Amino acid sequence: MYSFMGGGLFCAIIGNILIVVSTATDYWMQYRLSGSYAHQGLWRYCMANKCYMQTASIAYWNATRAFMILSVMLCFAGIMAGILSFAHLSAFERFSRFFAAAIMLLISTLFVLLAMAIYTGVTLSFLGKRFGDWRFSWSYILGWVAMVMTFFAGIFYMCAHRLYESRRVVGSH
Repeated sequence: MYSFMGGGLFCAIIGNILIVVSTATDYWMQYRLSGSYAHQGLWRYCMANKCYMQTASIAYWNATRAFMILSVMLCFAGIMAGILSFAHLSAFERFSRFFAAAIMLLISTLFVLLAMAIYTGVTLSFLGKRFGDWRFSWSYILGWVAMVMTFFAGIFYMCAHRLYESRRVVGSH
């Protein structure tokens, strides 16, 4: 049970760091514009070694940003629930911290998936056609890796919950 909890906590912490880095950095997409390379993230775009804020309120950017921020918050809450699951607090006997951590981490996974799907869909259908020489970059890839990490964190905590419940049922007979 503790190995599942430790693995879940490790994956959740790495996943949360990756979500924050992915959300905050400016390398979701790289492209060539007017002969020089440019790159953009969710908050800024950079051309000719100068960066500018994304001032346009475009729905897909706002949706991607919102889902990534919600994912960071839920992943952090899942980490806190995961840490609390190591403590044996009698006040929480009827409340499964394993299950709570698992659910928060799996919902965080869903939010990252939604953010990445929205960004991918709009980029492939609209922006990819606008720029001839373009590619997704490392911030974008970190978002997908973060999704996998939070998914496995949720699965590990769900396994810990199942193991704890099966031991509790066996112990009560």
